[in-house]
Amino acid sequence: MAEKTMTDKSMSGKVLFISGGTRGIGKAIVYEFASKGCDVAFTYASNADIANEIVADLEANYGVKSRAYKLDIMEPLTYKDVYKEFDEDFDRLDYFISNAIISGRAVVGGFAPFMRLKPKGLTNIYTATVSAFVVGAQEAAKRMELTGGGSIISMSSTGNLVYTPNYAGHGTNKAAVETMVKYAAAELGEKGIRVNAVSGGPIDTDALKAFPNYEEVKAEVVKRSPLSRMGDATDLTGACSFLCSDAASWLTGQVIVIDGATSFQ
Repeated sequence: MAEKTMTDKSMSGKVLFISGGTRGIGKAIVYEFASKGCDVAFTYASNADIANEIVADLEANYGVKSRAYKLDIMEPLTYKDVYKEFDEDFDRLDYFISNAIISGRAVVGGFAPFMRLKPKGLTNIYTATVSAFVVGAQEAAKRMELTGGGSIISMSSTGNLVYTPNYAGHGTNKAAVETMVKYAAAELGEKGIRVNAVSGGPIDTDALKAFPNYEEVKAEVVKRSPLSRMGDATDLTGACSFLCSDAASWLTGQVIVIDGATSFQ
């Protein structure tokens, strides 16, 4: 949990809403933004106790307002209900980050070699990756427009750039969401809303450790990267913070790749 007090208040008065904020990359982003004085709302899949612990920790250590909402990412339209709860707690929205992913039984037939891919698994990944981004961003844009604009980010991965065993279902959907980001950027710019994607190379998180070939993937990443290490969740937080800052005011419709140069090898 938090170990330092807030010194950078560059995001004071702003509000972030991120899906999947209780672990891995999402949790790291939650703490990064809170450390800059940003109020933080995030979703969780099932564990309310962990979510509430994070909320309490953020408020106690950073002096920001924080709330957590349960969301089933496989039912994207329920985002509308979550946003209604959000509206009761916050009077503005400045940043939205689509981060939540699915794993386990939901991706059976989607996380597999090409010859074992099944339509249901592929569809589930599309729902959680692309459809969820669309609905979440649509609802965010409605609220951002009221305050003159904002920044929307979809988290992505380099699985659409570099061959990764069993990753065809995820990789193709990452390519799809990156294209959707560009369309959203083209149409939301007139509202003062910028839309970008942050594409991370393999990041050492619990989600990756669930891969049956985790050790093999880790060894290959360390071998490929000139930096000789795997990525950490905090390696992606700086890009997200930058994309939501005034320093990125003319940056939209782009995919920022952070992968330790592993996609070049």
